[in-house]
Amino acid sequence: MTVATSPLTLSESQNFILPGRHSWEDFKTIQAVMEQRSGLRTTYFDGVIEFMTLGEYHESIKTIIGFLIEYYLFSQSIEFFPAGSATRESREKLVSFEPDESYYLGEKKEHPDLAIEVNVTSGTPKELEKYQRLGIQEVWMWQDKKFSIYSLEGDHYQEIPTSKLLPGLNFSLLEECILMPSRLEAIQRFTAQSK
Repeated sequence: MTVATSPLTLSESQNFILPGRHSWEDFKTIQAVMEQRSGLRTTYFDGVIEFMTLGEYHESIKTIIGFLIEYYLFSQSIEFFPAGSATRESREKLVSFEPDESYYLGEKKEHPDLAIEVNVTSGTPKELEKYQRLGIQEVWMWQDKKFSIYSLEGDHYQEIPTSKLLPGLNFSLLEECILMPSRLEAIQRFTAQSK
């Protein structure tokens, strides 16, 4: 298989699906080439390869979410291990992807307990299937300026009003702070209200 290596010109937060179905070996070849491209993620799910750009707005939202969540975990004395966007994959389960943020809570396990996905332009609950294959307990999806929270119940996700992993977290406050134009004011408000 030949993969073009010319520079990519991608605008803010676009998704591209490579036509057809592809083997795991094809995916790993493409992934190796694409790792050299900054601001681009490659996902594999049941033979479908998708490329996603990482624009500045996406990265800004992801970063403030991570900062506020980690502050909350520190302030509540919850042991955690941040895993960021480390690749989660399983050849046997035909899945490879990178959450925007992810955390082990309490202790490290095979996969993180919590994954956060920031969808600026698109995203559907169907995306949860990739997380379900790896048994990730909770997935928070940021889309349309708010969170949707999903908890793994048996072999599928249920949308829930607040986190089971972090039941004391005020999501209204978190969402409000994420949307504030001043990051300094957002952090000050969140830290003052989360004590």
